[in-house]
Amino acid sequence: MSFNDNAQLDPSQVQDRRGMGRGTKIGGGIGGGVILLLAALFGINPQLLEGLTGTTADQGQSQSTAPACGTGADADARLDCRIVGTVNSLNAFWPDYLAKYNKKYPRPETVIFTGGTNTGCGAATSEVGPFYCPADTTAYFDPGFFQELVDRFGSSGGPLAQEYVVAHEFGHHVQNLLGNLDRAQQDPQGPQSGAVRVELQADCYAGLWAHYATTTKDPKTGQPFLDPLKEKDLQDALSAASAVGDDRIQKAATGRVSPESWTHGSSSQRQKWFNRGYTTGDINQCDTFGVATP
Repeated sequence: MSFNDNAQLDPSQVQDRRGMGRGTKIGGGIGGGVILLLAALFGINPQLLEGLTGTTADQGQSQSTAPACGTGADADARLDCRIVGTVNSLNAFWPDYLAKYNKKYPRPETVIFTGGTNTGCGAATSEVGPFYCPADTTAYFDPGFFQELVDRFGSSGGPLAQEYVVAHEFGHHVQNLLGNLDRAQQDPQGPQSGAVRVELQADCYAGLWAHYATTTKDPKTGQPFLDPLKEKDLQDALSAASAVGDDRIQKAATGRVSPESWTHGSSSQRQKWFNRGYTTGDINQCDTFGVATP
C-alpha cells in the first residue's frame, strides 16, 4: 500500500537507535533463532527469554529521532521511512477510533534498532523479531527483520506486508490499554490458549487499521496518509500473516507441527483474523476470546 506522496511525516514519533546497542548474537544458528521467534515473535514479553538467550546490550545508549523522513514519497522509497509513516498513520487512526468507545489512546513510543537494545522488559536482540513491551509502552523494530520475513519465512515483500507487522505491534498496545494483553502470559501456549488469542486479536486490529488506513488523514495536510488499497496489497498482508503462523514455522524448523506448543496461531488463523478486521472495520468483531475456537 503506497503512501500519498504529499503526506507530511513526523519522524519525531520514532526513536532511532541503530548502531547504538551492543546486543550479543544468540548462538545455535537458525535453530536458536527459530526457537526465539516461536517464543517471542510479534509481541511476547522478552523478559521470558532472559537466561535462555544470554542477551546483553549497551546500558548507556543514546538515541535520536528517525532520519530525515519528510514526505510520503520518502516512505515509498525507504523502509525506515515506511515504518515512520505507518506509525504516523496508526497514531492518527487509533485515538479517534477508540474515542467512540470512550477509551483514551496514550501514544506509544516506537524504536528502530539494529543488533540489540535495552527495553523496559529487559535487553533484547534482533532475533526476537518485532515486539511490544508493555512495561515501557514501546514497539521495537529492527528493519532487517523485514528481509528475514521474505528470505526465511517466505512472505511476499510488499509494503502492506511490512506495514502489517507495525500495525500488529500497535495492536498489542491497544490490547494493553483495553486490558487483554496479560492474558497471553496467564495461558501461554496451545491452540486454544490465551497467548494464541492475544496474537490473533492483534492481527485483527492490524486489519482494522488497514480498513481505515486509506481514509485516515494526515493532520498537517488533511490528506490521507495512504493511497487506495489494491488487491495485491491485501495479498501481501495475508502472505505476511501466513508466513509467521506457528504451523509453518514449526514445519520449516523441525519437519513437524506441534499444536500443543503454539503461541501465535496457525497460518490460516492469522490470515482469518487479519481479514476479519479488514473486512468489517469493527473492533467488536475482533473478540478472539469470545469464540470457542479462534
